[in-house]
Amino acid sequence: MAEKYDVVVIGGGPAGLAAAIASSQAGAHTLLIEREPRLGGILKQCVHDGFGVIRFGEKLAGPEYAQRYINELKGTDVEVALLTFVDHIEPNEGGFALTLVSAQGMRRAQARAVVLATGCRERTARQVAIHGTRPAGVLTAGAAQYYTNILGQLPGRRCVVLGSGDIGLIMARRLTLEGAEVLGVYEARPIPSGLPRNIAQCLNDFDIPLHLSKTVTRCFGHERLEAVEIASVDEKMTPLPGSEEIIECDALILSVGLIPENELAETLGAALHPVTRGPVCDQNGQTQVPGLFSCGNAAHVNDLVDYVSESGAAAGRAAAMYAMNNEQLTMNNYAELKVDDKFLYAMPQRVDLSGSPEELVVYFRSRDERGRTRFCARVGEKVLLKKTFQQLRPPEMERVTLKLAGAELKAGDEICLEME
Repeated sequence: MAEKYDVVVIGGGPAGLAAAIASSQAGAHTLLIEREPRLGGILKQCVHDGFGVIRFGEKLAGPEYAQRYINELKGTDVEVALLTFVDHIEPNEGGFALTLVSAQGMRRAQARAVVLATGCRERTARQVAIHGTRPAGVLTAGAAQYYTNILGQLPGRRCVVLGSGDIGLIMARRLTLEGAEVLGVYEARPIPSGLPRNIAQCLNDFDIPLHLSKTVTRCFGHERLEAVEIASVDEKMTPLPGSEEIIECDALILSVGLIPENELAETLGAALHPVTRGPVCDQNGQTQVPGLFSCGNAAHVNDLVDYVSESGAAAGRAAAMYAMNNEQLTMNNYAELKVDDKFLYAMPQRVDLSGSPEELVVYFRSRDERGRTRFCARVGEKVLLKKTFQQLRPPEMERVTLKLAGAELKAGDEICLEME
C-alpha cells in the first residue's frame, strides 16, 4: 500500500531543505528523500566561508549554512527519509507513484506533486577527452574536497588542477593549506571560469600560477598517476601540436564543469533546456510536466547557495499550492522569455500568468565578457526594466527583478531580454 503525501522532495541539499520547509509551512504533507546518511548535500564538505551573505547577512561555512535550515526543518512536520533512493517514478491519475529503496527494504509513496532538488554532478576526465591510463590520483574537485575535508586524507602531494571553476580554485587553496604543492591551475579557455574574488583569494594570495589556453591531454602512470601532458589550445580548444610539456605529479584535480542531475526529469518526459541542461521551468520551478517542479542546481547551475535556497523555497510553496488545490497546468496561460544572442541563458524560460504575478525574478548569464552594458526587458514597446551593468562575465550570474504590474501580460506574450 502506497503512503500518500501532498509533496515529495527528492534531494536533501540546500534546495531540497528550503523546498521541504516551504512546502510544509504552506500546509502540505511533505516527504523529504535523501540518499546520504545526513542532510545538507555538498555543503557538508564546504568548510570555507562565504555562504549566506544574502540570506542571513553574514558569512557562514557550508555546514553552518546547512545547519540553519536543518534546525528550521526540525520545527516542521516534514517526514525525512535518509539513506533512501528513488528506484522508480512514474505519473499516474493521482500525481506520481514512487518506489523507494533503503536498508529497511522497499516502500511505495504516492504524491500529488514532486520537487526535484537533485543538484548536479561533475564532469569526469573521459568527458573532457583526457587520454592515457586510468591510475589512482585522478579526481574531481568535489571528490578531492571530500577526501580532504571529510575523510582527512590528502589526495596527493604534487597536484595539478585542471579548470578554473570556483571549486577548483578553492581546492587549490585548500590543498596548499594542507601541505600539498599545487603546481598550477590550467584553464582551456582564454579567460578564467571562477569568480574574481576566488582567483584573488585562492590563487594570487597563495602564489599559485594560473595558465590560460592550456589543458591536460594525457595521463601517465600505472598504479598511481606519475605525470600529465599539458598542451596549449587554439580558440576552438583544439590542442596545438608541438606545444606539449610533461609535468610530474601524483594528483590531477578536475574542475571542468557541472551537469544538473536530471535523469528523473527525463524519465518523466520533462523538456530540458539545451544550455542549462535543466528542465524548462516557469518562475515557480514548475516544468512542462504537471505537478513536477525543479529547483536549485538541478534547474541550472548557480553561483551562490543563497539563490539555490531561494529557488527551492519558491518551488516548495508552488508545489504545495498545486497539490492541495488540485490545480492543473494550463498550457495556454504562459508568457515566454526570449533572449538575444548576447545571453548564454536566462531563467525562468516561461512565466505562469495565473494569479497575475506583480514581479518576476530573472537570473541570467552573458555569453561573452562584456564591459559597460545596458540590459533591457520589454513586452512589445513597453519597457519593464532598463539597467546598466559595468561588467558582465559568463561565470557570474546576474539577478534582476522585473515589475509586471501594469504590463497587462496575456498568454502567448513574449518578454524580450536584450543587451545593448
